[in-house]
Amino acid sequence: MVSLALLGLGVLCWPARRSRTRLRGLCAERAARHWRLPRPGLLGVVAGAGGLGWLSLGPGAGVGAAVLSAVLWRRWRSRRRLLAGLDAMTALADAVRSLATGLRTGAHPAEAADLAAVDASPPAAGVLRAVAAAARLDGDIDRALATVTTPVLADALGRLGRAWVLAARHGLSLADVLDAVGRDLDQRARFSRQVLARMAGPRASATVLALLPAVGVALGEAMGARPLHVLTTTVAGQLLLIAGIALLCAGIAWSARLTERVVLR
Repeated sequence: MVSLALLGLGVLCWPARRSRTRLRGLCAERAARHWRLPRPGLLGVVAGAGGLGWLSLGPGAGVGAAVLSAVLWRRWRSRRRLLAGLDAMTALADAVRSLATGLRTGAHPAEAADLAAVDASPPAAGVLRAVAAAARLDGDIDRALATVTTPVLADALGRLGRAWVLAARHGLSLADVLDAVGRDLDQRARFSRQVLARMAGPRASATVLALLPAVGVALGEAMGARPLHVLTTTVAGQLLLIAGIALLCAGIAWSARLTERVVLR
């Protein structure tokens, strides 16, 4: 058995390139067999939070927990989309400037776009491949960019398409125009990141204000006023609990909208 094991290891380790490929394939196959927990969706989060609130504090708490979880889920998804959009815009700016560099060396736009797509991130690489396909067939760049299903880059793709059309219509240097577009996208992404970082204070203040009702209920319990008993055992308390959580969700959504408008301006 030991001899067979050593023989198997020798086969895997020789020659160098093939053994590395085989080991990588075995590791990938083994990792693919591992069972992973599915990521919960919006309905799962809402149902779980609503059920937990219903079982712990009554139907009013269940409804409120479901609404609150839906708002918090949407806020989390929105922030992830915002950060992903900034990352994609930065990657597209680098890719456009690489395309401009290739054009300055005398390469055809299709060839320059294909070369720039090699080192680009997946969203930017898809954009450059669409540009390369359209440039190779002398097609419409705007239509080619419209086929790219990247919602976070919709505005940036519009700027790129208009710049390309402007250069072709007025006989401008395509490399200079694309370089300007790349610098503009990079500056916009940097400015949005700076504003997002500076909005950390207002977001923290909004979070503290959102937690004040829970702090008030906790203080009431500590003082012996028993607000939880009123909120969970009476019909009026259940209605007030739903109304309070609804107002809390409205405040969270409104403050988040204000901060996002400042970042995306």
